[in-house]
Amino acid sequence: MSSVTTEAYEVYRDSWGIPHLRASDPLRLSYAQGRVTAVDRAWQLEVERHRAQGSSAAFLGPDCVTWDRFARQARLDDTARRCHEALDPDTAAWVRAYVDGVNAGLAEGAARDDRFARTGHTPTPWEPWVPLSIWIGTHILFAGFATKLWRERVARVLGHGATTLFATDGPGTAGSNGWLVPGGRTATGAAIIAGDPHRFIEDPGVYQQIRLACPEYDVLGLAVPGVPGLGHFGHTGGVAWAITNAMADYQDLYVERLRSAADGDGVEALGPDGTWEPVARHTETVIVAGGPDVEVEVLETRRGPVIIRPDAPDAPDASAAPDSPDSPAAADDPDPTGTTGPADTAGAPNTAADPHDTADSHDPHDPHDTAVTSDAPQTLSLRYPPRVRADLGFAALPALLRARTVADVDRALDGWAEPVNVVHAADTEGGLLHRVAGAVPLRDPANRLRPVPAWEPRHAWRGWAPTPAEPVQGFAVMANARGIASPLGVEFAPPHRANRIRALLSGSAEWTPGAMADVHRDTHLASAAPLLDLLPALDGLSPAADGLRARLLAWDRHMEADSTDATVFSALRTATVRRLAADPVFAGLAGAPAGPDVFHPWLYLVPRVGYALEGLLTTSLLPALDRAAHVRAALEETAAADLPDTPWSRVHVLAPWQALPDPQAQWPGLGGDHDCVNATSSVPGFTDRTARASAARYVWDLADRDNSLWAVPLGADGVTGSTHHRDQLPLWADCALVPVVTDWALLTKEESA
Repeated sequence: MSSVTTEAYEVYRDSWGIPHLRASDPLRLSYAQGRVTAVDRAWQLEVERHRAQGSSAAFLGPDCVTWDRFARQARLDDTARRCHEALDPDTAAWVRAYVDGVNAGLAEGAARDDRFARTGHTPTPWEPWVPLSIWIGTHILFAGFATKLWRERVARVLGHGATTLFATDGPGTAGSNGWLVPGGRTATGAAIIAGDPHRFIEDPGVYQQIRLACPEYDVLGLAVPGVPGLGHFGHTGGVAWAITNAMADYQDLYVERLRSAADGDGVEALGPDGTWEPVARHTETVIVAGGPDVEVEVLETRRGPVIIRPDAPDAPDASAAPDSPDSPAAADDPDPTGTTGPADTAGAPNTAADPHDTADSHDPHDPHDTAVTSDAPQTLSLRYPPRVRADLGFAALPALLRARTVADVDRALDGWAEPVNVVHAADTEGGLLHRVAGAVPLRDPANRLRPVPAWEPRHAWRGWAPTPAEPVQGFAVMANARGIASPLGVEFAPPHRANRIRALLSGSAEWTPGAMADVHRDTHLASAAPLLDLLPALDGLSPAADGLRARLLAWDRHMEADSTDATVFSALRTATVRRLAADPVFAGLAGAPAGPDVFHPWLYLVPRVGYALEGLLTTSLLPALDRAAHVRAALEETAAADLPDTPWSRVHVLAPWQALPDPQAQWPGLGGDHDCVNATSSVPGFTDRTARASAARYVWDLADRDNSLWAVPLGADGVTGSTHHRDQLPLWADCALVPVVTDWALLTKEESA
């Protein structure tokens, strides 16, 4: 590739093609980051930009209409514009420099990538707020507000007490592992921070390894392509930080009562004071390549944008909803949680109420009673902090780059907003930090569980919750389980990953960066216990089933890549999940999801049972569910199948999302599973393939930054077929890491353009 060097900035690369940028000041450096990212990843940037703006169907076709409709109805790009307008001048200038760099590099980047010619897409200049738009589009579903649609459905079928029956680290969330080892437990006496964010794997990768250096700072880390700085993971040499999803609940769904305005030319919504309020309303057009354009009605009440309106002209026909994941037509879909693209960016159940007919009788003393009892479709608005506050916390991004100590990181994150994260940080002076950062509204407990009535005053937001922090005592571990962020959320991950990481770390007081790969690759599956624990009591088994039981009880419960026992266990788990899902107790939840299919990943029964299997096998809430009978039948079914001894990695194959699928792509088999530290998530009961896994791995050494390590699923370059597009994939698949190189003399300086 030709160079991009000027007197203002220089571009270097290491042997993995990772860009190291050096500039004369922060603004020129931000420009360089934008330009190099556009040259390396123009296709990715344009896809993410247009998804956030609701215009991706214009070159990707009809399959993207569902997402584009949601992006417009949720007002993602408009929210980004408002947040940008509210930025302080210095942060706005820094973001603008990045955008200028992107605009300077897009043409060169597009010329490198034949996907532009194949789709006929030509990049146009970015508006100044596009990085904020990409950030919102990437994280709008992180808090899992769509889970409230599922809880509503469960409550109506099984009762209020079962609202969180399926609570789990399910398909709509994005988790992570992270751990901080204080200097007293390392070989050097300095802290080590390590971990891996779990995301739906995309091609190109969702994180970009990069280094940003100027006289004011020198920071390396993992950037989100399209966004300046290093918001999630960074190492300045003197201080390092990392995050995981806090699993906080900070977005609300409101059931709206709408009516035509008295003049017949508008729409009104019933407000919490009993009066009818005006609703902002306009129409937008989604241009569709290879299909008719789609008109989208955009409504916004005083709570927020209306994202579901069953009687709207553009509402999908429920009868045309996609097949459920246990139907034959869906059998070749690698993951029902990825039906609309990368599932960190994902319609509504058929249990939502006509705004004119919603019942208003309820128990005011029951915090779980939302006063919505009709089975008719609901009109729902979405209230989310960036739209309420016009703030994403972007001023924290340049502040993090300037950080010298843990105290600097702490101060920077006081202004963070979206998404809500748990943070680890450590510095060379011995400082340690474990805190939550982000904006969580104070409101009625019912808001966190299900859609709530917009017309009831008790469901209004009442300020912002304090963000917890606690001292680091021993190891600090963050893995989306209950802990420091518990007061802010409803559903958390099972404790298995966090407990396993603590157990592994407790095995040594001489940790080194290289040894952290052994933690990253651990495949012990503690969540197998409830299913396996039912096997000894089963009687009347056939000889084949009895032999299979003995085999599984002797299994070490590691989902190793070469383990044939792991494959057999997964087959038993699949059969168990499908039999449980077919039980009459769940009959009311078994239908194909209706409403906008952007929300369908949260509404399929089989994946919900699969992810919640551990709890469903042990809960006392379902006395009519004969678990032992289902497990016995599943064991007999698995034994009768006489499965060949197939290594787990033969069936547990990576299946990443691509905006323009490459049918020639070959993807590796993996070890691990969704509750392992090596969290390669399949969809239990539906597929053994994995679409969600570690989107990056990192080890930050505070003794010597050059001893730090990192890896991404693919590589540094976003262009298919280029040298560094997938060169890290074999290492990543084995949980191996590549060295961080910071000596400029060991890097290759690109030639002048």
